[in-house]
Amino acid sequence: MPDASSKKAGAEIRHFLDLDVLPVETLRKIIDAGKALKRGEFPNGNKKPLADKALVAARKYASLAPAIPHALHMPSHTFTRVGSWQESIDTNKKSAEAARKSNGAGEELHALDYQTYAYLQIAQDGAAKAVVAHAAEVATAQQGGGAPNAFAIAAIPARYALERGAWAEAAALVPKPAATPYTEAITVFARALGASRSGNPAAATADITRLAELRDKEHELKDAYWAEQVDIQWQVTSAWLLYADGKRDAALKAMSAAADAEDKTEKAPVTPGPLAPARELYGAMLLDSGMAVEALAAFEATLKKEPHRFGATIGAARAALKAGDAAKTRTNYAAVLELAAEADPVRPEVAEARAYVAR
Repeated sequence: MPDASSKKAGAEIRHFLDLDVLPVETLRKIIDAGKALKRGEFPNGNKKPLADKALVAARKYASLAPAIPHALHMPSHTFTRVGSWQESIDTNKKSAEAARKSNGAGEELHALDYQTYAYLQIAQDGAAKAVVAHAAEVATAQQGGGAPNAFAIAAIPARYALERGAWAEAAALVPKPAATPYTEAITVFARALGASRSGNPAAATADITRLAELRDKEHELKDAYWAEQVDIQWQVTSAWLLYADGKRDAALKAMSAAADAEDKTEKAPVTPGPLAPARELYGAMLLDSGMAVEALAAFEATLKKEPHRFGATIGAARAALKAGDAAKTRTNYAAVLELAAEADPVRPEVAEARAYVAR
């Protein structure tokens, strides 16, 4: 039975949305908007008003149960889908604090994962590093009682390395024992991608083989969703191994297929987003191959699905520059500076954007 505070929150939500007076069609649209936001379809054309409605609801939602960690966290699903990074950080800070007060290590780690993702999109790497360290402390304190959130424990350091393009750092991550194959796959994926992109493809081979094994274990568990996600990770890392070995055409074909496969899947609520979006990685491979126009299209497609991602934005700026599109170059470099207005420390990409815009 719901307690009094839950009933009060439910009543306030109904009052806020006027559920008793809204027509059925409007309710259906609100529900569809929430589902679409989880799939990353906003902002997009005439669906933008629904995204705005969802943002209004998300901003109100957290105030209804300010002592409940998950209620404080939930709005960040919407904030993440539309790229409102500071709002995601703020509400997840509150969620993590509430979780600490209630000894909810799992909830705290979940909020810390979303915080890490958001900090990295606005290039606040110092803040992200502090969250990584704190998450490790939370995880260590829980040892012996079972991992409270194995996904976040693996994802947080992997994100910190991959989002910054710290490939050697990613390759050096140490996998931790996990009850579920897909959580082990997080670290294995980061290691394999990091090894190939840091000039050590030989080191990637064992991890790519391990990803195939973890994918097969998910199939054995009849977990189709995570089997597919790990398979996409295997496809991505296999493509980058081909690229590192000088097999450019085969690599581009494999990377395109991986991006297409990921685009057809939905994001799981446990994660704010892919560790490294396949379409964004495809753009990076295209750009490195001298195919600037195609790379720009890949980065722009990523930004439609994952608005205001730092990696796709700087990628779009660089691709536009090489493609000779001055308008898109300036627009995207300006967007980098807007995202990273409070970058700390200043990434080379931010310095690059400042230099271009100042010309």
